[in-house]
Amino acid sequence: MDYNIIKEKMNKSIDNLREKFAEVRAGRANPAILNKVKIDYYGTPTPINQVAGVSVPEARMIVIQPWDISVLKEIEKAILASDIGINPNNDGKVIRLAFPELTEERRKELVKDIKKMAEDCKVAVRNARRDGIDQAKKEQKDGELTEDELKQAENKIQELTDKAIEEVDKVLANKENEILSILVLKKKYILMLKHKGALGLQLVKQKLKTGAMMKYVNIHTKI
Repeated sequence: MDYNIIKEKMNKSIDNLREKFAEVRAGRANPAILNKVKIDYYGTPTPINQVAGVSVPEARMIVIQPWDISVLKEIEKAILASDIGINPNNDGKVIRLAFPELTEERRKELVKDIKKMAEDCKVAVRNARRDGIDQAKKEQKDGELTEDELKQAENKIQELTDKAIEEVDKVLANKENEILSILVLKKKYILMLKHKGALGLQLVKQKLKTGAMMKYVNIHTKI
């Protein structure tokens, strides 16, 4: 019984989940959002990071600087044709992608989306378990495994499944925390304002780095 094949199937499903999560915008600039955006470079579909430098100078800003300035327009066209939902700002030298602050409602919608992705991943993991157990039963039927060895194989496959499901839950929790972390900070600052009044407001202003969060504080608090 080759357990590596089963493990590889499960790991591939988890890797695919990580890739999907990387493309989910959480309000911060993440170059991974460009992974599937390709340009026509001398007749060959080419990822942007192979024709340009991609940097994140600010928390919600991506800057794309092509090594060959002639492809700047192609990069802009590819981004506009993609589904990333960000309008590129082309100044003739570089392209800037500004990521808007996500609303609380949108963040909660994203959490629902990633939970669905994680559940689909678990289904794929369980399918790999089913295929493995079916293979073990076939080998037992063909006389390649004894009854005891079949039982051991089933236990081993279940152990691999449990570890894979645990990893899926861990990946999901990390992404969920990333998406909702800003809301936790906002609540923390609101409490600071309510408990410390004007002093709390001064402390919050020192900590807040985005105008969007400051606007949130102004709307939801009264000093």
